Amino acid sequence: MQTVTIQVQDSFMPNFLHYVESQKENISITKDKNLELDPYFYERQKKLQNTLENIENKTAKLLSQDEYEEEMELFFQDLEKNNEDL
Repeated sequence: MQTVTIQVQDSFMPNFLHYVESQKENISITKDKNLELDPYFYERQKKLQNTLENIENKTAKLLSQDEYEEEMELFFQDLEKNNEDL
């Protein structure tokens, strides 16, 4: 069996459900709780997994809260300095 995501126009939904019901030996519908709570769940999950992989293979660095605040302070100071130079 294969799983696919299908988008159905609201106005066509009763027809679609009728068709699925007529084919219930071949088709089953289950609601994905993850998508009910967050329509972008799987995209976010993939992005998080990529981020974690980048941290593990050292192509990205995970900062502590203090390191982050220092970096952001320097960044904003640099922005202000560059703005003054204009």
